[in-house]
Amino acid sequence: MPPPSDRLSVGGALPSSLGASVGERAQIAAPPLSPSGNGPGPSSSTASEVFDSSLTFQNELYRGRKEILRESYIPPRLPHREHQIRQVAQILAPALRGDLPSNLLIYGKIGTGKTAVVAQVRADIQRRTDTAGRITFITLNCGNVDTPYSLLQTIGNTFAGGVPEQIPTGWSLDRVQARMRELMDEKPATVILILDEIDRLVAKSGSDVLYTLSQLNTELAHARLVLVGISNDLKFTNQLDARVRSRLNEEKILFPPYDAVQLQDILRDRAAEVFREGVLDAGVIERCAAYAALENGDARRALALLRLAAEMAERDRAKRITSDHVVKAKSRLEQDIIVECCKTLPSHCKVLLYAILQAYERRRGGVLTGEVYDGYARLTQRLGLQPLHARSISNYLSELENLGLIRVTIVSRGRGGRTREIVVDVPISETLPALEDDPFLAPLGRPRSRNQTLLTNFDNPGRASGGF
Repeated sequence: MPPPSDRLSVGGALPSSLGASVGERAQIAAPPLSPSGNGPGPSSSTASEVFDSSLTFQNELYRGRKEILRESYIPPRLPHREHQIRQVAQILAPALRGDLPSNLLIYGKIGTGKTAVVAQVRADIQRRTDTAGRITFITLNCGNVDTPYSLLQTIGNTFAGGVPEQIPTGWSLDRVQARMRELMDEKPATVILILDEIDRLVAKSGSDVLYTLSQLNTELAHARLVLVGISNDLKFTNQLDARVRSRLNEEKILFPPYDAVQLQDILRDRAAEVFREGVLDAGVIERCAAYAALENGDARRALALLRLAAEMAERDRAKRITSDHVVKAKSRLEQDIIVECCKTLPSHCKVLLYAILQAYERRRGGVLTGEVYDGYARLTQRLGLQPLHARSISNYLSELENLGLIRVTIVSRGRGGRTREIVVDVPISETLPALEDDPFLAPLGRPRSRNQTLLTNFDNPGRASGGF
């Protein structure tokens, strides 16, 4: 019989009869260390293997920081935005002389360089140290600060010297406004308030808060306020009251979309900063730019494609970034955008999109609005909801079209009159699963076999001649 010290249990622990100390038992039970002594050895998890491989991998693609390819990075040069930079600088320049500039509204679609141009002009002004005490910048994103209370509170607390002076939560709006004025007026400075995505603030909270800000200069004794609004909505001012439009008395600058050639210049500038020479295959920049040009000239989209393509190459341990990596990046980016977009839709809008996708899959082509409404009504009943009226559904259709998920066109049916046809502009194979993963729509999902499509049984296709 072997000696007691050799008789180990299956789990590797010593029998209690041996009287091993806690320290000895812990040492025996612990997994073996890696050769470096920093972590688990052969029995390590899959994640640990990935991390270890990442730490030891010598990346030959980059020579600069990866953040250079992100939209948050403001490069030293903004190609094809020199004219807009000059316009913004000319409007804000009076603040350098102690004069009050005009309010400014900047319009343009997503990814046209609006925020980057304003950030660069701001940096150029702040580099002039002699103006530091006379000009104060506040930049707020109205997607995060989207209520009058939070907006006025954040502005006021920018000037607070410490926690005791800050505006707390729970005051009345009038009291917050009065305290904000007091804090701003403690020093004679021109306050340039930059409200990014200002249209989202107005859409959620109305234009009253802009009226409050626009008349603030009549109530301040020492400080003065300039508003710089940035909007993706070209019709943003149509949402404002006439009195607000009159009070703002703003200058306007429109940022046009980039074309494919301009996007190539932007990408080449960034690539020269971040990648080693020769790691980009011919056609990579051009393909990223072409894809983004189809998306309304969105520079953010172009940068995201190039960044993801580089990440795909890095995961493949490739020494070059190829057009195939761009194609993979495009697929990944579209999937991520679709999933994120579906998560943020209102409940009835999700049901409507689900009905559209099912009808489109059934017909393998465009579907008419009457058929879609029938499917939507049946799905809402299955969820225990009251279907919305056709007018509300029409508004949701417009929202889905604005998001780029569908296209709606007018078609003629001869004597039957005209109706609207819906065409899906996203991959159904990715969008349907994204919706089915949503807890709200989970009761509608059905398992799919390899050769089976998920369809809704619309009872009365003859109603398709109707519509909303």
